[in-house]
Amino acid sequence: MFKYEIIIHWSKADDCFVADIPELPGCMAHGHSQEEALKNALDAIRLWIDTALEFGDTIPEPKGDRLIFA
Repeated sequence: MFKYEIIIHWSKADDCFVADIPELPGCMAHGHSQEEALKNALDAIRLWIDTALEFGDTIPEPKGDRLIFA
C-alpha cells in the first residue's frame, strides 16, 4: 500500500469524484464513486512511479498515510 496522501472530492464541473495525489505532480484520477476514484488513484500512483523509474526521475518520499474524503 502506498502512503501518499490522496484527496478525494466531488467535482461538479466534471460530474465525478476526483482523486488528487499532491505529492506526485500531475498525478490524479477520477471515478463515479469514491471507491472507484480511490482504486483509480492507486493505479495512477503505480503508473506515475513506474514512469519515474523508467526515466530516472526522482520519486518523492511519502509525507503521510491519510486519505481525505471531502
